[in-house]
Amino acid sequence: MNESAQGRIAARSRRQAMDWSLVLISQGIESTIEHSPETGAWELVVPEPDNEKAVEAIRLYEFENRRWGWRQDLFQGRVLFDWASLAWVFLICVFYWLDAQVRDLRSVGVMQGVAVSHGQWWRLFTSIWLHADPAHLAGNAIFGFTLLGLAMARYGTGIGLLGAYLAGVAGNGLVWLLSPGPGSLGASGMVMGALGLLAAQSFRHGPKDVHSAKYAVIGLIGGVLLFVLLGFGPETDIRAHFGGFVAGTVFGALLSFVPRPAFNVKLNILCGVAFTALVLWPWWHALSRYK
Repeated sequence: MNESAQGRIAARSRRQAMDWSLVLISQGIESTIEHSPETGAWELVVPEPDNEKAVEAIRLYEFENRRWGWRQDLFQGRVLFDWASLAWVFLICVFYWLDAQVRDLRSVGVMQGVAVSHGQWWRLFTSIWLHADPAHLAGNAIFGFTLLGLAMARYGTGIGLLGAYLAGVAGNGLVWLLSPGPGSLGASGMVMGALGLLAAQSFRHGPKDVHSAKYAVIGLIGGVLLFVLLGFGPETDIRAHFGGFVAGTVFGALLSFVPRPAFNVKLNILCGVAFTALVLWPWWHALSRYK
């Protein structure tokens, strides 16, 4: 790139510079990321003829993504976290309160394989929102807040939330297939689904070369090790955990084919609507049959 024909665009962090660089690539604009060790500044260097177009593309990109204010940089831009996972924590706390103080939800919503086999499919969904005691709720809330926040930041608020939720449903489906008798409840399958999504995020690099394939394998191994650490324990349903983790990993691998899912506003809104429907619809079925 000719030094005398360069435009420079200042960025706040390495993460932002990388995001903007991908935006410019999508617009067919060549760019180079430069970092000054002395000042710590990050810049995008573009050809001078493309400078105005590049600035406009970045401006539009930032404008379109203003609505995701919950998605923030942590640790100087090295980690993205979506604080909207707090809403999920609030929701499971509301269901726990309703179950304990207002109405017995367990009898109509707990996961029971025999009941599912007799057509009560909604239990695959409703059991995710029920917890046995405060300790059970607190454990899922803490780990879920962290893992969901990371997954939602990586894939998008709506996409990450729906993906983890469906992974939790898949975990309950595995429980139903393997053991149709005893009941189970809790959001741990969904939490493990979020972990699976994170384990698969390195798949986006694809098997382009040895290094990218190695990176994907390392990411998956790291996810498996975390699953072993968090997913096994006394009085835990290993089947639901395993099913949720595997399903989350599969969903994450499929999402690697979606370009920049976290910034696809329409897809995230659609997934958010689908998530809401898949919370309300099963509970409507459950409560309407047991008045």
